Parts: sequence; structure tokens; C-alpha cells
Amino acid sequence: MPWNNGVSADGPVPSPVGGSAMASGGGNSPWGTPGPSEPPPRGNRPPPRPNRPWGGNGGSGGPPPDLDQLIARLQHFLRGLLPGGLGGGGLRGRGGFSGGRGIAVLAVVIIAVWLASGFYRVQPDEQGVVLRFGAYDRTTLPGLNYHIPWPVESVLLPAVTRINRVEVGYRSQGPDARVQTGRDLPPRDVPEESLMLTGDENIIDIDCAVFWRIRDASDFLFNTRNPGYTVKSAAESVLREVIGRTPIQPALTDARAQIEASVLKGVQAIVDQYGAGVEITQVQLQKVDPPAAVIESFRDVQRANTDADRMRNEAESYHNDIVPRARGDAARLVAEADGARQASAADATGQAQRFLSVLQAYNAARDVTLTRLYIETMQDVLSHTPSVIVDDKLQGVVPYLPLNDLGRTPSPAPSSASPPAASPPTAAPATPPVVGSALRMTP
Repeated sequence: MPWNNGVSADGPVPSPVGGSAMASGGGNSPWGTPGPSEPPPRGNRPPPRPNRPWGGNGGSGGPPPDLDQLIARLQHFLRGLLPGGLGGGGLRGRGGFSGGRGIAVLAVVIIAVWLASGFYRVQPDEQGVVLRFGAYDRTTLPGLNYHIPWPVESVLLPAVTRINRVEVGYRSQGPDARVQTGRDLPPRDVPEESLMLTGDENIIDIDCAVFWRIRDASDFLFNTRNPGYTVKSAAESVLREVIGRTPIQPALTDARAQIEASVLKGVQAIVDQYGAGVEITQVQLQKVDPPAAVIESFRDVQRANTDADRMRNEAESYHNDIVPRARGDAARLVAEADGARQASAADATGQAQRFLSVLQAYNAARDVTLTRLYIETMQDVLSHTPSVIVDDKLQGVVPYLPLNDLGRTPSPAPSSASPPAASPPTAAPATPPVVGSALRMTP
């Protein structure tokens, strides 16, 4: 045809592949147009015209290109690009591959590369979840594994040992803020999450951090759309429920551990009910305070309660000190009184027996008994009374009787812890003693 220089009427002319140009096409053009260094053909053909995309000369009245011939020329061009002349028709006589075999080898290489792309490695902190046509098929363990390449199967590799954290009531400033400012910034408070109502109808400002990890990778990926948000919502709900049953004073002081344990148990029950494949590892209460607007007043109340407790403790301490001492003194007095009673009773019994024995002796010998009683009485009186004996021959001595001192009452002796033992009564003297009198002695 006039617009196809490299093709005869019977079909394309074969040309050697690997070093020379096409037989009649010229140059390296796949369309067979003359090259710039090849002289134009001579003979009965018309002079050359401007080249067209289809490989022929221009002309408004030329026939359109043949599609089969264009495909054949494209095949020849691709065969020339294969290494070693895999598709060269000129090597058929020398043992070269035919065009069909070259395409088959190329297809085998492509399939081998495609099959080799199915190898993948699962890290020690990961699990491999294999999807077949988008549906869950199996779970693989850490190490080198294989799956049918895309688009048949694909693999997801979630980190199952990493501890994740969700925050309720506050938001931590990330590392970017530290890089920008050069220092750690305090967390940002979220009042709509942190303000909660306690069991005694008080408002408390509480911040909480929940730590969780993936327990089942397949459930984590397919049962919930956003597991992190699910854990956060469940933690906030359970925390409000627990705080709603707890008075404010225990929540601020000694009930923190109990609140953390209750929240962990409640959140785990909710995520298990959802089948989220998540394990709650820890719950930490970061801040438990009254609202910022009333925190000073609340602290004043706390100080007043502290003072009341201190005074109550001091009163109890004084009570615990004085009451046992009073009870001890009372028991001591009772014991001393009982001892004095027993001593008085014993002394009275002894004196009565002595009097009875004297009475029996008096009835037996009255004169002797009276003389004895008189002598004993006088001995007792004179031994306790100062006596002055004046000779009747002594002249100029005026007897002195201290009558004024006799009417005075002696001062009482200081009291002792125990009353003095009663002295045994003596029998009344037959003759009253003379105190401070002068006795006349007869020669």
C-alpha cells in the first residue's frame, strides 16, 4: 500500500531483530516510515509527503490505516525490546523463541512476581489478620507468613501488645506543644466530661485515664467501628454511675482505690458485651477536686471539719485520761475504808475481850484488881503529864498552875492517807489525875 512502506501486498516483511533496521521500514520506528538518513524510495511511487501517526505519508484523500497491520507492527516492536531476542522472528532458524513463547515467559515472570508478593512478616507485637475478598479468614502469629496476593487476600497488622490510653475529663498536651514551648504544659480541662454529681448531691471535678490493649485482633477490627471511642464512652458512663453512688467526702479521701476497681470492672463488662476485643488493664484517677469556682470555700469547710475532729480527739483523749484515774482513786478509797472498818472491828473485838477478861479477874479478886487498875492508870497519866515535885521545906516558892493552857484545844495533827489506828481504851481511873499540880511528899 502507498502509505505503508514496510509492508507488501502479502503482509509484513520480516526483518532481523537485534542489530539492523527493518527491511523496508527504515530507522527504528515501529510504524515503518523512512528514517531521516534513509533516501526516499524511487520508482513509480509518488514523492514523499509529511509523516502521519499511522506511519504513511500525508494526503487528504488517502485510505485509513489497517488495524490488523498496526497490531502486527506493534508486536514486532515489542519483540525487539525483549532481551536476547526472545521474540525475534529472524532467529527462528537459529533456535530463538517464537512470539507466543516469549509472551508466555513474560507472563510466567509476572505471575511469579505476583505470587512472591504474598510473603509478609508479622512483628512480635503484632497479629496478622488475613482478609479474603474483604472478609475475615484467619489470624496469623508473629513471624514470616504467606497469603494469596491482592486482590484475593490482604493482611492487616494491628499491634496487640501496645498499651493504649484514653482520657476522660481532660486532654494532655502532646509532644508537639512541648517542642513549640520548650516545657511541659498542664493538661487541658474538659468540663463537660469532668463535672459529675455525687451520691450526696454535690458536684465534683474528676479526671480519669483508662489504659487498654487489643485482646482479640479480629473482634477489634470488625465488631466495632471505633474501639478507642467506645472505650472512652464506656469509661465516662461507668465513672458517672460509680460517682453517683459515692458521697463526696469518701471520693476525695479514701475511696479512690474502690472507685478505680469499680470503673475497671464496669468498663470491661461493657466492651465484652460489645465484643470489641479489648482488655482494660488499668484505671487511674488523675484529679478529684471540688469545682474550681467553690474550691476555696470547700477548703475552708475542710479546715473547719479538721479543727472539729482535732478538738473531738483532744476531748476523747482527756476523757480517756481522767476517767480511769478517777475510777482508780475511787477504788483506792473504797479499799482504804474497808481496811479501816476491818481494823476498827478487830480493835473493838479485842478491847471487848480484854474488858471481859478484866471483869472476870475483878469478880475473882476485887481488891487486887482495883489496886492494879489504879496503878496502871496512874502510870499512864504520869508518863504523859509533866509533874513538878516541891519539897514542903522549901520556902519562897509559889506554885504555878497553867490554868489558861488547860482550857485550850490542841491543834489537830495533819491528816494522813490512812486514819490513825484507834488506841485501846483504858479503864476509867478510880481517882482522876491531877494535871500540872504540885505533889507534896511526906517524909
